[in-house]
This record gives sequence, structure tokens and C-alpha cells, in this order.
Amino acid sequence: MSNDNKADAATITTPESALQAGEVICYPTEAIYGLGCDPDNQDAVTKLLTIKSRPIEKGLILIADNYGQCLSYVDDNKIPMDKRADIFSSWPGAITWLLPAKACTPHWLTGGHDTIAIRVTSHPIVKQLCQRFGKPIVSTSANITGQTPVVSLSEARSQFGSQVGYYVEGELGGNTTPSVIKNAMTGQVIRG
Repeated sequence: MSNDNKADAATITTPESALQAGEVICYPTEAIYGLGCDPDNQDAVTKLLTIKSRPIEKGLILIADNYGQCLSYVDDNKIPMDKRADIFSSWPGAITWLLPAKACTPHWLTGGHDTIAIRVTSHPIVKQLCQRFGKPIVSTSANITGQTPVVSLSEARSQFGSQVGYYVEGELGGNTTPSVIKNAMTGQVIRG
């Protein structure tokens, strides 16, 4: 793991400290590099959306070590029993589910929708990151919206430079495509 933040290297020495400081981080996922931040920090999310030129209305994915980390964002009581086997048997893995969002889930995560996109990862670096941070992080592809996601840290550094507060070293997970996104309630595939 490396720190490219020149501004405050004394306090930002880990990806977790970068997240706590409201920075955007770049890290390996199952298929591509991702950009992430603290989902509860509106300024950090706004910074991430600005870096990507991504509209807030699209909503964002949260990636977690385990489903329990997501319970402050997901209205678990609204997930019918007959949908649970499909959801939970797919994790950990590269499937993102649109789940009912709690009414208190920030609009900057949901895009104003009544769902929140959740993925429980199998990637060891991201699992460890979420464990150390103690909650999920925002996970979106490391690219400018509409452009091809970056697949190397050198590409990421070249494209984002100091806009990203921390670059996490590590290998991609070996998948060839980003996660599938499905609506848990309808079964609709949003991204195949």
C-alpha cells in the first residue's frame, strides 16, 4: 500500500486514515480498480463524484466485508424471505444487489432512489480494508464517467494524480468484467 498524498503524509499513512480524513482512495477490486470513500461523509462523496464527473442521481455502490456492515443503510425487514437465498448465497462475490434502503440512508448514496446498491466482496484487500475501517466503503469504477475503467495503479495515478488521497497497492481479483448488478426485489439485471 502506498501513499501519494503530499499534503499531509504525517496523518494519512493508511487507506483507513485517508478515508477518515475525507479523502478518495483508489484500490483493487475483483475486476478493475475502484474509487472509494467514506459513505457517511457527504464532502468525500461529492469529491468522488466530481473526480468521476458522475451525476449524484445514479447512486453509488457500497462494498463491504460482510452483510452486517451494511445494516445501517439497508432496510433488512423489507427483504422478503423468498429473496434472501439468492442474495446471501451469491456473497461474497462479484454480485451487487439493489436492496431496500432505510429512510435515513443518505441521498448521496441512493441517488434519491428507494434502494441502495450493496456488494459483499471476496477480494482480500478490500475485505481487510472494510474490516479495519469498520464499515463499508463507496465502490465505483476508477474512471471518468463514460471512459474505460483503469486496470493498473499506474493508469490510475496518471489519470487522477493528487485528486486521489491514497492509492492501495494490490492485484485485481481476476474477474474480467465489473460486478453484475441485480434488483433483489424484481430479479431485473441492471448491469450484466
